[in-house]
Amino acid sequence: MRRINGTTVLIAAIFATTGALVFPVWSYADRAGTGQANVAAGTVNTQWGPLTATDRDLIVRVRLAGLWELPAGQQAVERAPSQAIKEAGDHLIVGHTDLDKRVRIIAAQLNVALPNVPNEQQQGWLREMSAATGAEYEYKFANLLRAAHGKIFPAIGAVRNTTRNTLVRQLASDANQTVLDHITVLEKTGRVDFDAIANGIANASTASPTGPAAPVPGQVAPSAPAAVASPNIGATSRPSPGAPGTVNTGRPDPVDSNGVLG
Repeated sequence: MRRINGTTVLIAAIFATTGALVFPVWSYADRAGTGQANVAAGTVNTQWGPLTATDRDLIVRVRLAGLWELPAGQQAVERAPSQAIKEAGDHLIVGHTDLDKRVRIIAAQLNVALPNVPNEQQQGWLREMSAATGAEYEYKFANLLRAAHGKIFPAIGAVRNTTRNTLVRQLASDANQTVLDHITVLEKTGRVDFDAIANGIANASTASPTGPAAPVPGQVAPSAPAAVASPNIGATSRPSPGAPGTVNTGRPDPVDSNGVLG
């Protein structure tokens, strides 16, 4: 009986030791595959490169943006409470007419279904602006649109950075120019509440602030030397054209190989 018990204990110890050695291997093998699995999830292959769920999400978001921002721009031009608001509305119309044309062509090429009406939140924003008048209308127009553009701006950059699909990469580049132009012209209205935007981001963030220390009153921070190339290097390119406070959105018309535009 003692021999049997001893043998049982020995076998159990061997299994326990083996399990302790094997489990970390399984565990870390699973973890090593997690990142790649996330990239592959929902991905389909196309002739322009893999199309991920994140890629498709950007395509749909660009379409949705145009479905509510274009009528918002038209309303601003028609109501024209001030020239600055009218100018912003004009930019929204032109920018989203162009982007919508591009996103419809790309969606057809990639076989991505697009929505045809704004989502409920966007419809609510349009109702808010329609019900407002005077200074309240200007405030709502500038801030609802500025906040929406501010939220999609980093999403565009993230897709532009990670996508392996050439059509989506180009759409992200085009959308980046348009969104930056709209952010710029909305801020020129003088109605954007930057405190509200900053507080909204701060309330949604849980990370501790990082970066350089805050300036000390009465203490002058040291100036930084210029960042320059070696004098024997001759560079010929120039920064993007456009006066300060403007964004160059000029680009060639898209090639409509699927006949989407009719």
